[in-house]
Amino acid sequence: MTRNSRDETLPGWCYDNTEFHALEREHLLLSSWVLAGHRSDLKQPGDFLAVEAFGERGLVIRGEGGTLRGFYNTCRHRAHGLVSGEHGHCRGAIRCPYHGWSYSFDGALKAIPAEKTFPTIDKTEFGLRPIEVEDYLGFIFVRFKPGASNVADRFAPYHAELEAYRTTEMMSFGTGWHCDLPIDWKNLMDNYLEGYHVPTGHPGLQRMFGNSYTADAQPTGVSRQVGTIRDKLSPHWSERMYQRIAPQPEYLPEERRRAWCYYTLLPNVALDFYPDLITSFEALPLGPGRVRLRARRWGMPENRQLRASRYLNYRINVQVQNEDEMLTASVQQGLRSRGYSFGIFSEKEVALRQLHEIVRRALPVARLAEPPAPGMMAEINSKLGRDLAA
Repeated sequence: MTRNSRDETLPGWCYDNTEFHALEREHLLLSSWVLAGHRSDLKQPGDFLAVEAFGERGLVIRGEGGTLRGFYNTCRHRAHGLVSGEHGHCRGAIRCPYHGWSYSFDGALKAIPAEKTFPTIDKTEFGLRPIEVEDYLGFIFVRFKPGASNVADRFAPYHAELEAYRTTEMMSFGTGWHCDLPIDWKNLMDNYLEGYHVPTGHPGLQRMFGNSYTADAQPTGVSRQVGTIRDKLSPHWSERMYQRIAPQPEYLPEERRRAWCYYTLLPNVALDFYPDLITSFEALPLGPGRVRLRARRWGMPENRQLRASRYLNYRINVQVQNEDEMLTASVQQGLRSRGYSFGIFSEKEVALRQLHEIVRRALPVARLAEPPAPGMMAEINSKLGRDLAA
């Protein structure tokens, strides 16, 4: 049975199904933007950022003249990765560590050791294969498969307020961290995209925000959630000290100087804007029912106040992360239960609703109350897509 109600969530079977995951990788994820890093790590020609997502490897490199180019991080000779680590420097060329094939910063095959042993090779046919790259407010995004909209157009409804944070002037604070969780990437994003659970699920945030938490979503496929730090001090030390010492940058509009703002580039990338720093939140699928949560940090150069504020921010958000891991673990178990088939949206879950609509548009089979018989998923998904387009 097909369900079309705008009040119903995705059915539980979509959150741990091998065939469905293969379809969402091909029809949704590969054409989505992935955050590679920040331009502060690409200062000189030869500086690179590397990114892994959806089973693919990519790299972004700064060429002569400052041009940024993106390529698959895969040698054309025997498929070895060309660079390793999240960022680094290629001296003079991109050189494969396996057999030594080297490529110019524009992707052209430059040199082959023992080239005479490849008598028929045409080097112009073996340049690196490109991927899309975009610099938006200093953040570097890539995608492995062409899609409809660029990052700037997606974020256009929020551009003025994002630009106020002066992100192009910021610097990277290390490689960040990641953790692998036995939950589906959509479960992780569902939780991130709604503040409805804050009063019960995150008592610390509730003490800091009170009832100020709001959420909205834009038709371009971005959403925003905002909680404002209130004047009433929390009885908990970390929260109370943060309320007292958090900076209030003069370059921000007054209403943002005490706000924690969460912006999402759907389906699975988010940037959290705080008065003292910016962090990323990425849900990178490892397979059906498995996800890598990746987080990184950027900000203005530190002073004593910022160092203390960022430490308190970290303490508060570690607790939030621990709470979210417990919540989503329970949800993942419940999604498999016979006691659950689908959920229903609150008006406070507007961003969550938007994600589910995006998934349903990309994968019409997600409209079914039950999964198709094994081996039939792709065929039925195609048929439903044709029927909806007719």
